[in-house]
Order: sequence, then structure tokens, then C-alpha cells
Amino acid sequence: MVMAYDKKLITVLGATGSIGLSTLDVVARHPQRYGVFALTAHRQVDKLFEQCLLHRPAYAVVDLADDARRLQLRLDDAGCSTEVLAGPEALATVASAPEVDMVMAAIVGAAGLVPTLAAARSGKCVLLANKEALVMSGALFMQEVAASGATLLPIDSEHNAIFQALPQGFVPGAAGSGVTRILLTASGGPFRRTPVEALAGVTPEMAVAHPNWVMGRKISVDSATMMNKGLEVIEAHWLFGVTAERIEVVIHPESVIHSMVAYVDGSVLAQLGNPDMRTPIAHALAYPERVDAGVRPLDLFAVGQLNFERPDLERFPCLALAYRALEEGGIAPAVLNAANEVAVGSFLDGALRFDRIAGVIAATLDAVAPRVADSLDVVLDADRLARQQAASFVRQYVR
Repeated sequence: MVMAYDKKLITVLGATGSIGLSTLDVVARHPQRYGVFALTAHRQVDKLFEQCLLHRPAYAVVDLADDARRLQLRLDDAGCSTEVLAGPEALATVASAPEVDMVMAAIVGAAGLVPTLAAARSGKCVLLANKEALVMSGALFMQEVAASGATLLPIDSEHNAIFQALPQGFVPGAAGSGVTRILLTASGGPFRRTPVEALAGVTPEMAVAHPNWVMGRKISVDSATMMNKGLEVIEAHWLFGVTAERIEVVIHPESVIHSMVAYVDGSVLAQLGNPDMRTPIAHALAYPERVDAGVRPLDLFAVGQLNFERPDLERFPCLALAYRALEEGGIAPAVLNAANEVAVGSFLDGALRFDRIAGVIAATLDAVAPRVADSLDVVLDADRLARQQAASFVRQYVR
């Protein structure tokens, strides 16, 4: 017997990236539950074209008007009724449209902030894979969620695991939950055992070869430097109302335990599973129910053993910089994120050595004056200024 459901309409911001692809895979497994309202991409027009033919969204959004015109012609010729829009305003439009029930916020980097904020302001169920939205504007973002009554569900495997391990009815920052620590697990990336002096010779191809997860190039480099984990520390602070000193990073090379929550009675609750982003995506899509995600069941006998290590901050200085930015507060996390995006982009373009990424970020944090992040304009201005400063420091290294 086929169950009847009120079909939820979804906008996928960043549909052609790894999270977007995994989301659409889960959605396609449950056509009776979910429909696609809009798909967005930056420049991967060919991939977006194929997705539109398969999922038939009402709207597709790309960055450039010329790409939009070409995509519209192709879709019209193929008999697909999807309307193609272009530009940042269109992203916010499809994220906040009245028809939309859920928004998968999966645009990588600062570019995802404005449309994700638009979804939150509109009271949507926001599936948050874009950690930068909270890193850059944590207080502002959480205020918008509270004011609009939006539902915020974490998609990062670590934060989703924490969400699952927290007590039912947990209120961020409230007393009486019994939570003492958040334990964020990290694989350690591809250079966990590489001699520190050898990191100068790391190439982009080496850095994006993650041992356990399939991810985009930028986030793979962030994993290799552990900046990704640093950004997740900041995100966890805002999502769960836990102070920096109660958020501990644990290197766990097998990537089977996705994170843990420690309680006052000595209990530690963990969420386990194979490293596949479809698990947290399916959890958030169906919450509070559970649906098939297409993920291979975890075989503990095949795993054999679970290992844990403390992170080496000499090897991973970016992690220490993230804790510093969280402690400084204000615009510091936005500056950290912007400087990291510039430094990682320069590394991927061959203009900066891998071991100098942290140096660019630290110099930028020192150079940009502290300021209270009390408006979106202030945050975006800090992002702009930090990018200018970081680019200047990259050029100094190149000379």
C-alpha cells in the first residue's frame, strides 16, 4: 500500500555541488513525499540542465544572465517548463517563495549567506549545510530564526549527529539539559601523519584527496587544514548555545562516529554511520521521522576498531585561529571566513603554498579592526575588507 503524504516542496541552493547531488538523490527515492520547487547553480549549467529535465522544478537560478538565456533556450527546446532566473536577488527569491516548505542551503562560502538568511526570515524549514551563514553572522542569523519561527536543522554530519544525540526538547543555552561538552569529530584529513616540514610541498591535487568523504575542492582543502573543523566549532556555538571551552575537537580517522555529546552523569552519546552525507540529509528532510537514505548499513565488524587523537595545533594552526575568532567575537569570524576563502582559492590556483594559508588568515585577523557585528551591512563590509587584506597578504608571499 502506498502511503499518502502532504508533499513538501524544496528549493536546493547549490544543487550541482556534492550536498545538492546527495539531496536530490534522497528526494528522488521518495517522490510521494517531496517535490522540487527550485534548483540553483553558479556556473555548472550543463549539470543544472540535466537536473531540470529530471526533477522538473518551477525555477532554476544561475549566476550570469547570459548563462540563464542559454539554459532557458535549451530547456524550452527540450519541452521543460522550468523558468530560468539569474543573479543573487533570484537566489533570495526562490529561497523565500511562499510555495516553498524547505530550503537546502548548500551554497559553499559567503555567497550562500544572503539567500540562506532570506529563507530564515521567511520562516522556512532551513536545512543548513552552508556553515558560513552562521560563521559570518551567527547572532543575526539566530535572531532571524527566532523572530520568524523558522525551523533550523543542521546538515553537516557533525552537527546533525550532535542534534540527534541531544536530549529531546533541548533549548540552546538553557540550563538543566545536563550537557557538559560537545565533541566534534574530525578525520584529520590527508595530512594527519605528514611531517610538518613537508606541508610546504602539498599540491592542490594532494589536498583535495580526502581519505573518507567525497566533497568539493574548497571544503576538501578546509578539511586538510582543519579550518573546516574550526568553522564547525563556531557553527556549533551558535546552533547549540555552547561556549568555546565546552566544544572539543577529536580526531577520529575512521569517520564512523560523526560527533558526540557528553552529559553531567558521565554518559557520552554518539551517532554512528558510514561516511555518507545522505544520512544527515535524509534525517533532516524527514525529521522527526526516518526514511531510507540509500546508505549502506554500517558493519562494525568490518570497521574493527575506533581510534581517537588530540589535534596537533602546530600541524593544524587554522583550528586555533578559528577558536581565536570565536573568542574575539564581533566581525572576527566573518574576517576569518573571508581570509580563508581567499587563501584557499589562491592555493587552488597555484598562487600560495599550502603551509602559508594559515599565515594569510592570521595576518588578516590582525589587520582588520574589531567591530560589533550588529547588522548585515557590517558583516558584508567586514567580508569585503578582509578579502582585500587577505589578497594583499597573498601577494606579499608571492613576491
